Amino acid sequence: MKMPRIECQDCGRGIAAGPVAGRPSKGRVWRHDPPQRSSAHGDALVSCPGSLRIVDLPLPARQLELTAADPEDADTIALF
Repeated sequence: MKMPRIECQDCGRGIAAGPVAGRPSKGRVWRHDPPQRSSAHGDALVSCPGSLRIVDLPLPARQLELTAADPEDADTIALF
């Protein structure tokens, strides 16, 4: 599955965002290193402060809305 790319609010890089369970319009930015990490921190493992942040996913990543085409079907849809 191809993940949407979101611009990190801290470093500005385009990073994949995976869905968050129970929150269909939200995603969690994948862990990533800040730009210029090696020159600033050497061999230390340092994550960007924007890693794992919860963000809004770009449209059309929205929850599917069910609507009744016929008013008599409204009770059937309410069961779901």
